[in-house]
This record gives sequence, structure tokens and C-alpha cells, in this order.
Amino acid sequence: MKSALSALLLAASNHTVLAQHPPAPPAKTEPTNAKESAAKKAEADQKLDADYAAVVAKLPPEQQAWERVLRQNLGSFYLPIHKREKVAGKSNAWDFVADDPKLPRVLLIGDSVSRGYTQAVRQSLAGKANVHRAPENCGPTANGLKKIEVWLGDGKWDVIHFNFGIHDRATPLADYTQRLEQLVARMQKTGAKVIWATTTPIPDDAAKKQTAASIIERNQAAATVMKQHNVAVDDLFTAITPQLAKLQNPNDVHFNAAGYEFLGQQVGASILSVLK
Repeated sequence: MKSALSALLLAASNHTVLAQHPPAPPAKTEPTNAKESAAKKAEADQKLDADYAAVVAKLPPEQQAWERVLRQNLGSFYLPIHKREKVAGKSNAWDFVADDPKLPRVLLIGDSVSRGYTQAVRQSLAGKANVHRAPENCGPTANGLKKIEVWLGDGKWDVIHFNFGIHDRATPLADYTQRLEQLVARMQKTGAKVIWATTTPIPDDAAKKQTAASIIERNQAAATVMKQHNVAVDDLFTAITPQLAKLQNPNDVHFNAAGYEFLGQQVGASILSVLK
């Protein structure tokens, strides 16, 4: 009897303590399910869009027009990155370029590796050229044929420095060569001096179905096209290959900051050589 009474008194005591000091609710810092996670992402996206729109609204008309081009072409991966950097006031490869009319105009066309060295090229050619880049990750030659008119725009170009290769690693060589022929013909029609950049090395990766040999093969095929059309060659592949261990990210096609600086200096020197 005494034992039962003690148990009742203990239970009552615990109930009083819990009532006075209820347990803290679970933290809300992390979503508890997929629905909540999606809602949080949507909320963050809406805020980013609003902040970006506010920034763009304050820009001059010409810069607003460039932002419209970027929104139409950057795609679902790069556009949010651009928006975040724009809101933060951070410079990036797709900055609007206000041309100095005394300087030549240069267009860079290429994939994410090209994006990576764009800022370094601008620094290399500061006071020597207006350096623009195509408003997207240009991807494979098939996309090049689809989007080349957008990339060329309405302005006059003095130099076009371009590359297609990593995204064409599985493209049949005959198709790759034919598309390069068409792209070279269109770019030369602008009257610009055209420079082909050899594709930088990639590692073997069975999971991604890529081989280092595929880039060597495509560089060789491209070399034939460029020779036939008297296109200058910026041999980035040969320049950076001896330094891959320290300049390229491990098991990746991309480069570290020093690697992009190195490539940017190479590209800048190549552009200056044809301008002279």
C-alpha cells in the first residue's frame, strides 16, 4: 500500500514539474520533410527574385537589356548563381561591359572552363580591349549552331576567341568536324579575327563516360578544320598539360583559381598577338 502511494506521489510530482517547465519544441532550423524543404526553397527563390529585380530596376536601360539576355540564356543552373552575385554586388564573368570606343571588342565563346578564365582575361587586357563573353555556358557545337546569332548580337567584333570540346566528347567526330566548319564560317563572316582554343585536358572517368583520349581526338580533328580555314590557334591544352597536378581540380575537368589565372593570361596573350 505504501509503495503504491509513493508511486502516485512521484507521478504527481513529475506532472507538476512538466507543467511548470514543458520540454522545448523541436528546432525549426531544418526542414522536417520534403514538403517543408520545397516550401523553404520556394521562399528563398522568391526573395532572391525580388532582390534581383530591385537591383536591376536601378540599372541604366542598356544594362537592363543585358540582364534580360542573361535571364533568357543562362539556364536553371547559372542564372541563380548570377542573381545571387548581382544582389551581393559581386563581379562575375557575365558582367555588363561598357565599351571604351577607343579599344577593340573581343568576344569569348566557350563552356564553364571559359567562364572560369573570363575575369582573368579581362584583367590581362585591361586598357587594351573590351572583353565580352557569350551569355551562357555555350556547351556543345550543336548548341553553338542553335545560339550563335544570339552570342554574336548586333555589335562589331574585332576578335572572337572560341572553344567547343568537353561537351562534345561523345559527339561523333564527323558531326563535330562538320559543326565546327559551320561555326567558323559564320564567325569569319563577321570580319573578326577568329582564334580557336584547344580543349583543355579531362581525366578518365568511367562513371561519367569520359576519357582523356576523347579530347585529344577532338583537338586533332579541330586542328584540321582550323588549318583549312586559316584560323589562329591558342593551344591551351599544350600550355597547361605539364602543370595539371597543381592547376586542375582532382578528378575534375575544371581548374583552381591559379589554373584559371594561368589560362586567362594565355588567352589574353593570344588575343593580343592577333590584335598586333
